[in-house]
Amino acid sequence: MEGTLFSPALEGMKHVKSEHGELMTKPFLEVCKLVLPILDKFGAAMTVVKSDINGNISRLESKYNDNTSRFNYLYSFVQAEVEIKTAKSSSSCTNGLLWLTRAMDFIVVLFHNLVQHQDWSMSQACNDSYAKTLKKWHGWLASSSFTVAIKLAPDRKKFMEVIGGNGDIYGDMEKFCTTFSPILQQIHKFLASVGLDGMKAS
Repeated sequence: MEGTLFSPALEGMKHVKSEHGELMTKPFLEVCKLVLPILDKFGAAMTVVKSDINGNISRLESKYNDNTSRFNYLYSFVQAEVEIKTAKSSSSCTNGLLWLTRAMDFIVVLFHNLVQHQDWSMSQACNDSYAKTLKKWHGWLASSSFTVAIKLAPDRKKFMEVIGGNGDIYGDMEKFCTTFSPILQQIHKFLASVGLDGMKAS
């Protein structure tokens, strides 16, 4: 494998913003999709997270494909739904974007943990990132399911070998976190500005 499993996502991030700094729908969703092959390497431990990410990407992609020029920019989904007062619906694109961003927060913190705490086991890194990101938004059932799934996390050393390819895995991981994190923060800031960043799981 040329480079690491992070190489395609790092390349994709270069195209997420327009020349005016606005987040573009298709490139953002493409980057989220490029994270999925990395999650595959976690096996059963990430099945729930992966399925959630896939579902939210599909929801946003379907809406984008309905009218690519109208939904060229990521926030246009939210603005359209705020206007017709459907943004807070559990099946809205706004809700899809919110949960997709939260899942990506979890992934960024997880990889940050793996870089910063090279003595931590995989389950330690997963549990810590879950506690810092998704846990506060999940109800008891989702939280319990996640805790059980994390017990299936792969051995850290084997995982790092599989995703490393012939590249600098820790360097790429760190670059992924430092590049993607500000993009996710920008989305949260926008959702908060329209009063939509605090929705919990139903």
